[in-house]
Amino acid sequence: MARVGGANTVQTLRSLRDDDGSEAFEIENDFSFDLSGPHQIAVPKRQQIPQDPANLERRISHLFTRASKDFQLLQAGDKVMVCMSGGKDSYGLLHFMQRAQKHSPIKFDVIAVHLDQGHPGFPLHTLEDYLRNSGSPYEIVHSHTYAIVMEKLEPGKTTCSLCSRLRRGILYDTAKRLGCNKIALGHHRDDMAATLLLNLFFCGQLKAMPAKLRADDGINTVIRPLAYVPEAMLVKWAQLQKYPLIPCNLCSRQPDLKRAQMNTLLADIDRRYPSALPSALHAVQNVKPRFLLDRNLYDFEATAGAADRDDDAFG
Repeated sequence: MARVGGANTVQTLRSLRDDDGSEAFEIENDFSFDLSGPHQIAVPKRQQIPQDPANLERRISHLFTRASKDFQLLQAGDKVMVCMSGGKDSYGLLHFMQRAQKHSPIKFDVIAVHLDQGHPGFPLHTLEDYLRNSGSPYEIVHSHTYAIVMEKLEPGKTTCSLCSRLRRGILYDTAKRLGCNKIALGHHRDDMAATLLLNLFFCGQLKAMPAKLRADDGINTVIRPLAYVPEAMLVKWAQLQKYPLIPCNLCSRQPDLKRAQMNTLLADIDRRYPSALPSALHAVQNVKPRFLLDRNLYDFEATAGAADRDDDAFG
């Protein structure tokens, strides 16, 4: 039986200093579960959502900065194209990119870009009004791929694969035209976990989303500065900021969307097991090739290390 707390809980006082010099503290618990044996598995705790707007902003900014430093996402002289869909994640991404631009010693430029795909009823003026007053340069790219997707879509297939391929090509071309060397996307921690499950269950690959990806053209680099941020924090932030959210009607009308199903599964897992999603993020940063089955990653004919006896799982 798993036991949490007592001697198995290590508390760390973490100092979070904001850019204005003010300081706040939070207690982080690193849990270990007693598995009735000598093994101790460290499992991260579910991150609490601060209710105070200033504390929440500091917390998200801390995770944004940590991901940026871990993966060298932002460097001096970068020109970053921030992709704006009109959803909560893209609004949050632009805000924290602007915050980093203001407070970071690294100097870089930001331009917000929205791709108008011609979705019927999309309130483009709502997003453009926001971007006009956002404080950053922006551009609306008109390329009505909606009609192409609906024309080419095979019966029973979802729109997402073709839609994303078309969108990706247009955004890459736009970044080159604007002189941007980085393309920032608003994917968060929960997107990483859902992608991991999608690839695991439906694609036969152990693959998620990288925080930094050099495109095949060798020119563009895709970055995901919100990689460490739980979706619930972005939901709360969007509510506090009262962003004019615009849903993707093309996606929401698809009843058999596997990503939505994975999100529902993850939400249920998170309710049942508070440490599951933080552990999933930790897992994709802590890969053990010799305990998988990929012969291209690990030479199973090589002599095993002395620790194998202790680390192996007999299940």
